[in-house]
Amino acid sequence: MKFRITAISIILTLTVACSKVPVTGRKQFNVVPDGMISQMSLTSYKDFLSQNPPLPESNASVVTVRAVGNRISKAVEKFLTDNGMGSKISAYSWEFNVVKSDEVNAWCLPGGKVVVYSGIFPYSKDEAGLAVVMGHEIAHAVANHGGERMSQQLAVVLGGVSLEVAMQQQPIQTRDLFNLAYGAGSTLGILAYSRTHEYEADKLGMVFMAMAGYDPQRAVSFWQDMAAIPGPAAPEWLSTHPQSQKRAKAISDFIPEANKYYQKP
Repeated sequence: MKFRITAISIILTLTVACSKVPVTGRKQFNVVPDGMISQMSLTSYKDFLSQNPPLPESNASVVTVRAVGNRISKAVEKFLTDNGMGSKISAYSWEFNVVKSDEVNAWCLPGGKVVVYSGIFPYSKDEAGLAVVMGHEIAHAVANHGGERMSQQLAVVLGGVSLEVAMQQQPIQTRDLFNLAYGAGSTLGILAYSRTHEYEADKLGMVFMAMAGYDPQRAVSFWQDMAAIPGPAAPEWLSTHPQSQKRAKAISDFIPEANKYYQKP
């Protein structure tokens, strides 16, 4: 009987908790309220920065990251407004920081908390290349890929209960699910997303960078350069962004659509 009730609960939850990903229109399962997940993200973000002090505002890399980030964040807000999702803008309180690390990495948590590792600059090369990286990572947050992953885990591990109930009844296990979904703690921002999520972040990120005034064609050359790095020399970041001919073709094929959003400076 308990199994039957749990199964019914999951089916009902799946039925009423579907949303659509911008641009691709894919339906996704999500039972994670934006406010609660943003609060959990903020806690992890502050913990990370307390252990990894960000570079000062006067640092040239920080100035560049914030310039690119401000342009992309404005593009995101315009995109949401233009597509009837303006109510979601209040969920974002944008912050852009750089931490000194040889690790090649960048990530964005729900709520618009973005961190770029200094090790990625030799690969991004210029502002447009950095816009590819930041647009892609911000796209994961806007598309709520982490929330989708966590919702799936709530359904499988905790029987489809809501995040609020899970936090009340099993707070430790729920926190573990958050860590698994977002890579919090020592692995913050380095978990691999599914191929579907990567394709979506590629496309949505190209739209954001184009709206921000960066030529989306730069996404093609950036990923071509990254894919050309030989296996042993490739940064760990690439292992979470798997390369394939299909993915490269999908990026190239999306250029005509991304160009529709291109706002030349």
